[in-house]
Amino acid sequence: MRIWAKVIENQKIVREAVQEFSSARPLDAREWVPIVASLCKPLDLACPVILQKHVLELRSFSRTVFSPADFIEGVSFDRFEMEIFPEKKRKPARDGYGEEAPT
Repeated sequence: MRIWAKVIENQKIVREAVQEFSSARPLDAREWVPIVASLCKPLDLACPVILQKHVLELRSFSRTVFSPADFIEGVSFDRFEMEIFPEKKRKPARDGYGEEAPT
Protein backbone atom coordinates (compact mmCIF):
# COMPACT_ATOMS: atom_id res chain seq x y z
CA MET A 1 0.00 0.00 0.00
CA ARG A 2 1.44 3.34 -1.06
CA ILE A 3 0.16 6.57 0.53
CA TRP A 4 0.62 10.19 -0.50
CA ALA A 5 0.31 12.67 2.38
CA LYS A 6 0.18 16.41 1.77
CA VAL A 7 -0.18 19.59 3.77
CA ILE A 8 -2.37 22.20 2.06
CA GLU A 9 -2.18 25.91 2.77
CA ASN A 10 -3.97 28.57 0.70
CA GLN A 11 -4.97 25.94 -1.90
CA LYS A 12 -1.32 24.92 -2.45
CA ILE A 13 0.68 21.87 -1.40
CA VAL A 14 3.37 23.19 0.95
CA ARG A 15 4.74 19.82 2.14
CA GLU A 16 4.26 16.27 0.94
CA ALA A 17 5.52 12.74 1.49
CA VAL A 18 4.96 9.38 -0.16
CA GLN A 19 5.58 6.14 1.71
CA GLU A 20 5.18 2.46 0.96
CA PHE A 21 3.71 0.18 3.62
CA SER A 22 3.90 -3.59 3.39
CA SER A 23 0.88 -4.17 5.61
CA ALA A 24 -2.65 -4.64 4.32
CA ARG A 25 -5.08 -1.74 4.49
CA PRO A 26 -6.15 -1.29 8.15
CA LEU A 27 -9.77 -1.74 9.10
CA ASP A 28 -10.03 0.53 12.16
CA ALA A 29 -8.64 3.77 13.58
CA ARG A 30 -6.33 2.00 16.04
CA GLU A 31 -4.56 0.19 13.18
CA TRP A 32 -4.20 3.46 11.21
CA VAL A 33 -2.38 5.30 14.04
CA PRO A 34 1.17 3.98 13.32
CA ILE A 35 0.74 4.57 9.58
CA VAL A 36 -0.49 8.14 9.99
CA ALA A 37 2.24 8.84 12.57
CA SER A 38 4.85 7.52 10.13
CA LEU A 39 3.53 9.85 7.41
CA CYS A 40 3.42 12.86 9.76
CA LYS A 41 7.01 12.49 10.98
CA PRO A 42 8.81 13.66 7.78
CA LEU A 43 6.26 16.48 7.46
CA ASP A 44 7.06 17.64 11.01
CA LEU A 45 3.42 17.27 12.12
CA ALA A 46 1.83 15.89 15.24
CA CYS A 47 -0.41 12.90 14.56
CA PRO A 48 -4.06 13.97 14.15
CA VAL A 49 -6.95 12.31 15.93
CA ILE A 50 -8.20 9.57 13.62
CA LEU A 51 -11.98 9.35 13.66
CA GLN A 52 -14.28 6.68 12.26
CA LYS A 53 -15.13 9.22 9.53
CA HIS A 54 -11.50 9.12 8.32
CA VAL A 55 -11.41 5.31 8.35
CA LEU A 56 -14.65 5.10 6.34
CA GLU A 57 -13.39 7.64 3.78
CA LEU A 58 -10.11 5.74 3.38
CA ARG A 59 -12.01 2.48 2.93
CA SER A 60 -14.60 3.92 0.51
CA PHE A 61 -12.65 6.54 -1.42
CA SER A 62 -8.96 5.75 -0.67
CA ARG A 63 -8.55 9.31 0.59
CA THR A 64 -9.37 11.46 3.60
CA VAL A 65 -8.89 15.02 4.82
CA PHE A 66 -7.91 16.14 8.32
CA SER A 67 -8.87 19.69 9.30
CA PRO A 68 -6.99 21.78 11.90
CA ALA A 69 -9.70 20.75 14.40
CA ASP A 70 -8.47 17.13 14.10
CA PHE A 71 -5.12 18.08 15.66
CA ILE A 72 -4.67 18.51 19.40
CA GLU A 73 -1.87 21.05 18.85
CA GLY A 74 -2.55 24.24 16.92
CA VAL A 75 -1.55 24.09 13.24
CA SER A 76 -0.95 26.81 10.69
CA PHE A 77 -2.28 25.07 7.56
CA ASP A 78 -5.74 24.57 6.06
CA ARG A 79 -5.82 20.77 5.79
CA PHE A 80 -3.81 17.56 5.81
CA GLU A 81 -4.78 15.04 3.13
CA MET A 82 -3.95 11.37 2.69
CA GLU A 83 -4.50 9.43 -0.51
CA ILE A 84 -3.88 5.73 -1.11
CA PHE A 85 -2.46 5.03 -4.54
CA PRO A 86 -4.33 2.31 -6.42
CA GLU A 87 -2.58 -1.06 -6.41
CA LYS A 88 -1.23 -2.13 -9.79
CA LYS A 89 -2.58 -5.47 -10.86
CA ARG A 90 0.23 -7.86 -11.59
CA LYS A 91 -0.01 -9.84 -14.79
CA PRO A 92 0.84 -13.51 -14.50
CA ALA A 93 4.22 -14.52 -15.92
CA ARG A 94 4.01 -15.95 -19.45
CA ASP A 95 6.21 -18.44 -21.16
CA GLY A 96 7.36 -17.98 -24.76
CA TYR A 97 4.09 -19.45 -26.11
CA GLY A 98 1.67 -17.08 -24.39
CA GLU A 99 0.78 -19.58 -21.68
CA GLU A 100 0.98 -18.87 -17.97
CA ALA A 101 4.35 -20.01 -16.69
CA PRO A 102 4.28 -22.56 -13.86
CA THR A 103 5.16 -21.17 -10.45
